[in-house]
Amino acid sequence: MQENLKRDIGTFALACTVINLMVGTGIFVLPALAAEKLGAAAIICFFICGFLIFLIALCFAEIGSKVSVSGGTYTYIQLAFGPYVGFLANNLFWFGSCVLGDAAIANALAKTLSYYFPALDSTVVHTLFLLLLFGGLAYINVRGAKYGVGFVVLLTFAKLIPLLLIVGFGAFHIAKENLSWQHAPALHDIGSATLILFFAFLGIESAINNGGEFKNPSRTVPLGILSGLSFVVIFYVAIQVIAQGILGGELLAHKDAPLVAVASRLFGNSGITLLVCATAVSMLGVLSGEILGNSRILFAGARDGILPGFLAKVQPKYYTPHLSIIAYSALGFIFAVMGAFKQLIILSSASSLLIYLGVVLATIRLRYKKTTQPEKTFTIPGGILIPVMATAIILWVLSNLSIPEITGIIIALLALSLIYVLMNFIKTRKKPVPQKTIEETVNDFMEKDN
Repeated sequence: MQENLKRDIGTFALACTVINLMVGTGIFVLPALAAEKLGAAAIICFFICGFLIFLIALCFAEIGSKVSVSGGTYTYIQLAFGPYVGFLANNLFWFGSCVLGDAAIANALAKTLSYYFPALDSTVVHTLFLLLLFGGLAYINVRGAKYGVGFVVLLTFAKLIPLLLIVGFGAFHIAKENLSWQHAPALHDIGSATLILFFAFLGIESAINNGGEFKNPSRTVPLGILSGLSFVVIFYVAIQVIAQGILGGELLAHKDAPLVAVASRLFGNSGITLLVCATAVSMLGVLSGEILGNSRILFAGARDGILPGFLAKVQPKYYTPHLSIIAYSALGFIFAVMGAFKQLIILSSASSLLIYLGVVLATIRLRYKKTTQPEKTFTIPGGILIPVMATAIILWVLSNLSIPEITGIIIALLALSLIYVLMNFIKTRKKPVPQKTIEETVNDFMEKDN
């Protein structure tokens, strides 16, 4: 099967997409959440998360440079471990990690804008706003990946400027005593804070879903991911130092909006307006990037026969998976209106870590699985040392989940397993239609790239 998608995404665009998706809503509450248990010592968690996300990014860079078709994490995991694990990864990712999270961001965007437009708090106006939001972003992305990426690049710069102003001006207003540690942090507190903080580092998994639209994937994927991630890690550390250094012990008194408090200290009332606008732009940018990337998960699932086939159709004029984009946006709109996603936010976050674990393990598996690959691909130095280290740290972070959170994940996996068994049972009762396996599909594209 040919994807017939247009390769419009280069290294710079991918790096901007990584930055846009990672520097999302979390950055605006990140400093207070991290400091709640550890105070000034919370900076430790930033380095732990930064180290872990770099290990994971290296795995994404290696496997992404070898597999140049759409689907990202799902395709990587299915290619390595087969259709059952791929089915779990696909559905856990696009629904658990993506749709519900995007619905939450959309509602948060409406709530932020209601600060200046109170009418958004009414049910009718709120619903119309969400319809316009998801419909508009779907339209932009259906028109072509280059339009979707262009919009993401524009929003990335728009939301970074206010934050960079805070870092630049805030550096001259830091009180050194606010950065001193009051006590040595306990290992359990570090683990709990890292689990919370790591969610602000998510986003790589969505950025690489457009594998079938990357120019020269063997170069674009590693350079785009690692350059974008490097900026984010340095930027996050700077934000934490500025917030802690300016607010000190008062940081915990501003849990809902610590950066607004910092901006108010630096720029007065105009700083508050600046941060409210930055928050809105940030949320809009994340939503746009999510629709651009995550709709390709539906496309890839349909391509491989685990989701309805119509989702694999490509718009003949714009060469985009238009029905997948529309379906994903529609689901985001529905759950944003319903609001039922609130009970599944923890599951959404934890499922992302499980997806990361699957990609890391897939990197090891594909080292020893014969597939046709381009001659020049990125390979992590040091053998499997980095994937093994990443696996160990992910498992340590997951060990800090509570019993109810673990129970929720297990129930979700069991439900998906039951659906998979029923789907296979139905297929066996129908006349079999010869289809290419995911390995054959990937190999076809690898040979084509060569």
